[in-house]
Amino acid sequence: MSHRIDVENLNVFYGNFLAVEDVSMTIAPQSVTALIGPSGCGKSTFLRTLNRMHEVIPGARAEGSVTIAGENIYAPGVDPVNVRRRVGMVFQRPNPFPTMSIAENVLAGVRLNNRRISKAEADELVESSLTGANLWNEVKDRLDKPGSGLSGGQQQRLCIARTIAVKPDVILMDEPCSALDPISTLAIEDLIHEMKNDYTIVIVTHNMQQASRVSDKTAFFNIAGTGKPGKLIEMDDTQVMFQNPKEKSTEDYISGRFG
Repeated sequence: MSHRIDVENLNVFYGNFLAVEDVSMTIAPQSVTALIGPSGCGKSTFLRTLNRMHEVIPGARAEGSVTIAGENIYAPGVDPVNVRRRVGMVFQRPNPFPTMSIAENVLAGVRLNNRRISKAEADELVESSLTGANLWNEVKDRLDKPGSGLSGGQQQRLCIARTIAVKPDVILMDEPCSALDPISTLAIEDLIHEMKNDYTIVIVTHNMQQASRVSDKTAFFNIAGTGKPGKLIEMDDTQVMFQNPKEKSTEDYISGRFG
């Protein structure tokens, strides 16, 4: 199944404030798309509209369409909870449930969706998800120990395993390495590279080297000033964006002249 994402004329509001204006883009399936741009330009807000997490903030809403594998997730009658199951999210800070064991953490999302699974199924899912997150060998002998006892980089991979366990089609990552050391960051980047065979991945990052290393396509967002909406300036193959962008503002941002 091709889980392509087509965004058309998306406007994102917080109350009356237009935070992101008129974004249209196509996100290719089985690829990594990086969203870059200065702080406050709407990257994370845009990311959260791709699984309708934006609207959990009171007064927040989106207009326009986001079509995933042919279904507009903003169509009337679409259940946002179902959308969030298909489109998983990994956050900036690793957030394992501190009182749960490593194994319970992996199964938390599955249990939240009220799926009843046998012990054998659960054991298999824990192993396959932790293997998928490149964590199994490090934790297989302490699955009943608290997830909070892991290092930061391991905790982030545990959160990725928790996301994988629900079997999503798309995985969104909001600066997943910003709280991690360089070695853990490299482990997550390697993992992202492997995961794109199975998932459509969209990542927000402030790290230009990371965007150039992990992504196939890069989208640059910018903002004209405080109180103005964020806009998509350009999007292209990552190599093109980093070597020969069309817009001067893209080049200035990537080369570190602003932001």
